Amino acid sequence: DGEQLASGSDDKTVKLWNAASGDCIRTLSGHENRVFSVVYSPDGEQLASGSDDKTVKLWNAASGECIRTLSGHENWVRSVVYSPDGEQLASGSADNTVKLWNAASGECIRTLSGHKNGVLSVVYSPDGKQLASGSADKTVKLWNAASGECIRTLSGHEDWVRSVVYSPDGEQLASGSDDKTVRLWDVHTGECLRVIDDRVCAGLDITGTLGLSAGQRTALKLMGAVVE
Repeated sequence: DGEQLASGSDDKTVKLWNAASGDCIRTLSGHENRVFSVVYSPDGEQLASGSDDKTVKLWNAASGECIRTLSGHENWVRSVVYSPDGEQLASGSADNTVKLWNAASGECIRTLSGHKNGVLSVVYSPDGKQLASGSADKTVKLWNAASGECIRTLSGHEDWVRSVVYSPDGEQLASGSDDKTVRLWDVHTGECLRVIDDRVCAGLDITGTLGLSAGQRTALKLMGAVVE
């Protein structure tokens, strides 16, 4: 309903805030390491938090009580997200996997493996049939949410993929990367539709350019110039 805001911190807690007044309503304690991701369930009754203590905790949003702790990841949990119907929860971890959980029972339904480095972001498609994961292996993977099958791998980023999100109609996916670009993808074909790069020298080809010092060449590449 937009009346509250949740924040996760390096101090190992989750804080709930009144969005209108900015007052801290309560502090949720229990994690043993920093909290990297927090998300409300679609109905707003539950809250999930992913932590560097390798667990996901589910909380009662009204009382602040920890309902259960989901254990199974072998490294930091970087991202948590509920399915649109609130029945499942997905978590992405530095153990290179995505885990799907039953939000009611806390049971791990399946583990999605395939990334070659940590998973930094996970998101469900608006219809809940698909799941996308962004990874430090520089790729985005699309998964069948029911079977756990990897539908396709989207390659093109040159650095860690930090964030992924579907368009409201579920036809496109946007990914944000440490390569300082956002890519828009067609989820049906896997085609990269557009690269958004507002760096000053984005796309400038400096291959074979004479008279540039090593420092100048590095600076130009940081501003988006390319060398074939």
